[in-house]
Amino acid sequence: MSLDANQASIREACDAGLLAGAVTMVWQHGKVLQVNEIGYRDVEAGLPMRRDTLFRIASMSKPVTVAAAMSLVDEGKLALRDPIARWAPEFARMRVLDDPDGPLQRTHPAQRAILVEDLLTHTSGLAYGFSVSGPISRAYLRLPYGQGPDAWLAALAALPLVHQPGERLTYSHAIDVLGVLLSRIEGKPFHQVLDERVLGPLGMNDTGFFVPAGNRHRAATMYRLDENDRLQHAVMGPPRTTPPAFPNAGGGLWSTADDYLRFARMLLGDGMLDGVRVLSAESARAMRTDRLTPEQKRHPFLGAPFWIGRGFGLNLSVVTDPARSAPLFGPGGLGTFSWPGAYGTWWQADPEADLILLYLIQNLPALTADAAAAVAGNTSRATLQAVQPTFVRRTYRALGL
Repeated sequence: MSLDANQASIREACDAGLLAGAVTMVWQHGKVLQVNEIGYRDVEAGLPMRRDTLFRIASMSKPVTVAAAMSLVDEGKLALRDPIARWAPEFARMRVLDDPDGPLQRTHPAQRAILVEDLLTHTSGLAYGFSVSGPISRAYLRLPYGQGPDAWLAALAALPLVHQPGERLTYSHAIDVLGVLLSRIEGKPFHQVLDERVLGPLGMNDTGFFVPAGNRHRAATMYRLDENDRLQHAVMGPPRTTPPAFPNAGGGLWSTADDYLRFARMLLGDGMLDGVRVLSAESARAMRTDRLTPEQKRHPFLGAPFWIGRGFGLNLSVVTDPARSAPLFGPGGLGTFSWPGAYGTWWQADPEADLILLYLIQNLPALTADAAAAVAGNTSRATLQAVQPTFVRRTYRALGL
């Protein structure tokens, strides 16, 4: 068996100047079968990608935050059916927009409280500025992130919901809210909660909301393609080197391929890794179990038909029908789970094959299989769009799956 062919599309994109570099990893049956270190983490400086390169993993942060929440569920400090107003009274009297695209002043009362489970499944009625339109979108873009978690939460709770709690899934700031809740429950900054409950027990020593000064040289530079399909350098600036006052629980983590592999293995191992139990088996399986109703799956996700052959657990997509899922999203057996990041980071764990794949790049906008619409009509960008799915298909083929 040779996995070498899965590198070809990545190297071609790098050689064409469409991609700076990538780190990929294939793990199966307890062993790392392959690590690809391709291209550069900084093209101008000539710094190559390495296995220990640090990446902004964006929304791949969300399942890690959810795992911290489920560890509190295991201890009885939190329950999925708890109203979030128990710890965030700012959300005690929510209202819902009459028209999701309409004026913010035209609202009606929420029919029930927002529950913890609503946050973990993005069914709370909260949103992101990019996941909705109209006046509510503009209001989300004005939220005061720089004023700390309490001011931000108060401003968010003052906005109307875009739909009733539990009605449908709208991608949102829900996991950022969850991070504030966990901080309040534990009485300490969220980054410390995450370190104590997930990162430390799993030995994810390179994962966090900042990059220590001594490791800054390991951080991958963020790129984007300009109008001439040339890489623009350092479009997000250098990483911060100290803990933020308000950690972005839904998208602010940095990590490495090896660190995130440990997290994925823990979920695949029903909450345990190398003899250390991080979550109960029940909580780990709950994260990997589809919770959407057929009615909720009728609604597209960010404009895409995301739920064909797939469902959604606790901030993890889950394959429910491999035959229907594969043509759109690539191979993965029943129960395969994942959640990508907006900057091109991607992973999936396949319980049927006891297989984990990771594919890490740093490009804006998202260049994963879930952002095909963003590159439609542009040949170069479409080529780049195909890199990750090609890596996955060729890896499965080489493994005889």
